[in-house]
Amino acid sequence: MKRRLPSLKPAEVIRVLERHGFRLLRSTKHRTYVDSASPPHLVQIPYHQRDLKPKTLRSIIRQAGWTEAEFLERI
Repeated sequence: MKRRLPSLKPAEVIRVLERHGFRLLRSTKHRTYVDSASPPHLVQIPYHQRDLKPKTLRSIIRQAGWTEAEFLERI
C-alpha cells in the first residue's frame, strides 16, 4: 500500500536534501540546490513558512531524481 506524503515545511525538505549531498547554489524567493551526480540534479524549493503542497513536494522529489518511496526512507 502506498504511503501518503507527510506535510512538510520547506526547511524540513532542505534538511533532507542537505543530509544526502545537495548543496545550496543560490537563494532568492526560491532556493536552488545541486548535487554532485553526473549530470547534476537541480532542485528548486519555494522558501516560506507554510507547508508545501503535495504537488510541489512531488515535483521537488522528482527534480532530486528520487521516487516517493526513496524520499520517505530518507526523511
